[in-house]
Amino acid sequence: MDPAQLTLNYGEDAASRKDTVREETIAARLMESSTGEIRLMEMICERENMRNALRRVESNDGAPGIDKMKVTRLRGFLRRTGKAVKAALLNGTYKPKPVRRKEIPKPDGGIRLLGIPTVLDRFVQQCIAQVLQEIWEYTFSAYSYGYRPGRSQAQAVEQFRKYVEEGYTYVVSLDLSKFFDRVNHDRLTSHQGQAGSEDHTGVPEQRYYGQRPR
Repeated sequence: MDPAQLTLNYGEDAASRKDTVREETIAARLMESSTGEIRLMEMICERENMRNALRRVESNDGAPGIDKMKVTRLRGFLRRTGKAVKAALLNGTYKPKPVRRKEIPKPDGGIRLLGIPTVLDRFVQQCIAQVLQEIWEYTFSAYSYGYRPGRSQAQAVEQFRKYVEEGYTYVVSLDLSKFFDRVNHDRLTSHQGQAGSEDHTGVPEQRYYGQRPR
């Protein structure tokens, strides 16, 4: 193999540049805080963040969880109980319900296990994800296109086309089989917490992301 084939730029240089959006987000929270500390859960529970999360959950629709509440009922539910949900998040007493187990047949045989949270838990997860995304997005490679805002398969294909034009001829395809089923979630969230503490941001505890399926 040509040694030049191993010198692909994965975007680390781009990732090392200042992320102005992240810095502005954190700076704004510091200005609003009387203690000068970044309060992550307060950021998550901000009105505009929760409104955006509600709109996102409604647009995604999806099946109900174990409580059988549909997405169409979520807005009305939050009108009645939103203050209590927010208070529970802020004081650490919010407890997600178990996810509903759903078995999805795979095209090549076997079964994929899917856990379906309640729509309220999906709303809370979306609130959390939006804030964490602002904080962590800058750490990803500029050449990473999966499951990221403003990124698409079309962009990945276009980058692949550029590599071909530059003379690269080898493709290495890797897949971590059942990664999310097998990864040690305690170690993963611990690592996130350690990285977050370096930026004084912290990470919400794992309990907000749902319980074992049933």
